[in-house]
Amino acid sequence: MTILVTGAAGFIGHHVSIALRGRGERVIGVDSLTDFYEVRLKHDRLACLEGDARFVFHKGDVADAVFTAQVAAAYPEITAVIHLAAQPGVRPGNVPPQTYVRTNLLGHLNILELVRALRGCRHLVYASSSSVYGSSSRLPYREDDRADAPMSLYAATKRSDELISHAYRGQLDVPQTGLRFFTVYGPWGRPDMAYFRFARKILKKQPITLFDGGRLKRDFTYIDDIVAGILGCLDHPPTESPDGRTPSHVLNIGNHDTQPVIALVASLENALGQRAVIVDVPAPVTEVSETFADISALMALTGFAPRTKLVDGIERFVAWFERWEGVERTALRR
Repeated sequence: MTILVTGAAGFIGHHVSIALRGRGERVIGVDSLTDFYEVRLKHDRLACLEGDARFVFHKGDVADAVFTAQVAAAYPEITAVIHLAAQPGVRPGNVPPQTYVRTNLLGHLNILELVRALRGCRHLVYASSSSVYGSSSRLPYREDDRADAPMSLYAATKRSDELISHAYRGQLDVPQTGLRFFTVYGPWGRPDMAYFRFARKILKKQPITLFDGGRLKRDFTYIDDIVAGILGCLDHPPTESPDGRTPSHVLNIGNHDTQPVIALVASLENALGQRAVIVDVPAPVTEVSETFADISALMALTGFAPRTKLVDGIERFVAWFERWEGVERTALRR
């Protein structure tokens, strides 16, 4: 198979590309290499993939319709697409709102058009987010819960992607699977994510900010488990549709094990050998108190079974983190 992976230099895209290559697939990777976080990390991820004939990389923006059309024309043999490219971040910071709309909405639309142009494509798997559930108090989150009250522009664009894909079912003969990711972490992760930022600050003895004493809970999901779920979905496209149109569904992909953020901090302290300096502040109204994935649908479809406990996943992250940043381990001070 020849598989297109968008966002191939990103955190999840990097790991997915390695896994696909490892099972003998040919991977066409694309990424725009934006500077949302340090581009050095993206280049280092790509360096792990390059030098193998089974991986081909093209720098380009999925929001550029000319570029995506060129990819479709250059690789008509593509049999599946894993669309992971996006502007991430539920807390936008300095990211202009137009960037979310352009990258996440126009980019998704262009990928749908790319898939339409490919005669042999059999499945489109694309990234959504657990943030589409907003402040829902029903736990665990189920795919049939309401998702019409997003609390960030990022969440709104991801829910919009799901709706655009649903609308395309009448125009596209390719099954689609949207995956709602729950707090992915691990080696080669994104420096803007809490666990990565905390690790850097703990080692520098700089204070970290915790909302409500770290009592907020998240369904932390280790990257290897996420990749196993993505590949399982790739191999099991939806086959049934209640209205007779092209099959399409949206699935949660998480650990089904909600943990307080303070547990994440404790795991980082132990793995890094350094105590955190904690600043406790009230959680903003836009902050979700807990995320928790019902993964029964994914388990039934693919046999998905996340295996990595938070403490073990953080140990593996820190081992990579210290190598990548050149940090020497210090003794735990109590």
